[in-house]
Amino acid sequence: MTPEATGSTEIGERTLERVHGMHEAFVDFVSRLCRVESPTDHPDTQSEVHEILEPAFRDLDYDVRIIRGQKSGDHLLAVPRARSRRSPFQLLMGHSDTVWPIGTLDRMPVCVEGGRLCGPGTIDMKGGLGMIIFALRALRDMDMVPTVAPVVFVNADEEMGSPDSKRHVVRLAKAANRALVLEPALGPSGLIKTARKGIGNFEVYLRGKASHAGLDPEAGASAILELSHVIQQVDLLNEPDKGTTLNVGIVKGGTRPNVVAAEATALVDVRVTSRDHGRRIEERMSAIETVNQDVAIEVSGEIRVPPLERTPRNVTLWEEARQRGGELGLALDQGLAGGGSDGNTTSLYTATLDGLGCVGDGAHADHEHIELAPTLDRCALLARLLMAPALSTT
Repeated sequence: MTPEATGSTEIGERTLERVHGMHEAFVDFVSRLCRVESPTDHPDTQSEVHEILEPAFRDLDYDVRIIRGQKSGDHLLAVPRARSRRSPFQLLMGHSDTVWPIGTLDRMPVCVEGGRLCGPGTIDMKGGLGMIIFALRALRDMDMVPTVAPVVFVNADEEMGSPDSKRHVVRLAKAANRALVLEPALGPSGLIKTARKGIGNFEVYLRGKASHAGLDPEAGASAILELSHVIQQVDLLNEPDKGTTLNVGIVKGGTRPNVVAAEATALVDVRVTSRDHGRRIEERMSAIETVNQDVAIEVSGEIRVPPLERTPRNVTLWEEARQRGGELGLALDQGLAGGGSDGNTTSLYTATLDGLGCVGDGAHADHEHIELAPTLDRCALLARLLMAPALSTT
């Protein structure tokens, strides 16, 4: 082992020791966050999360700005006071909103059970917010200052696709040297999310002709019958070997059993692994035709969330993470997630690594929890990754 590698390993061991030494404080901090119920559709609850985060950031010598949400709760931006405006920065992404309705804590209290922190919002993703605070604390306590300033953005509407905050995410990502997304790691083994599928939504509307189903059925043109043909055409667009999937999830049509249906609608969910695949699906959905020419068809929709792809700059950042993980004795692996996050957006503008958050299971489910020991390992990984030099922009 070279002297340089030996030095990196020693720093890694010190980082692990420091982070794991804050185990109880980490559990307490994340528990406090999770005991604040903050569903996306209750905007005012987000400020209660901020009341916990703000003093933690100020203690780390950060300036905190609350960005007022226009259609959601408020968002939080934390910037190191010592940062020069002209110096590069890395963007740490998290969200304060959850999917859990008010009152969930009555039946799912936050608790520690057998090395796990359980409860609503633990893994998705208040544990990730705690990781940001404690990675920064570890660096401060070790007198280590990143050359690429860590800037933190916590939005309040991620669980609804970030409709209000996306413009802020885009603005920050365009200026950032890289983006680190603290969404939970993938699966029980804690895969880093180096790819995410893009998401599309389409509506297929069919307009036929109503008639009495018993007296004069031939005079009608059934939109429901035609929709059955269209659904089969949609199904043929599936290419699971390429990661392209389409699901007709909702079908509506007709008015009464004895009336030939004049209208029918289908809602389609689409997942793609590349922007090229997304464009192809948009073209093919628009080209669908009816068999019965007496039934008109209208297809609307698009790929609204672009995929997070393994671009060259993203691969470079992944390799940096693997190296930093090696300093900690962690063998990292990567995976593809079927759902989207703000990482899908940041990846369009800067090197992005997602799934850097907690290891555990049960996001959006009653068994939601984080595994504390591996999560603290990942907190140490985050601290080491924050110390990485600026990535080349060429």
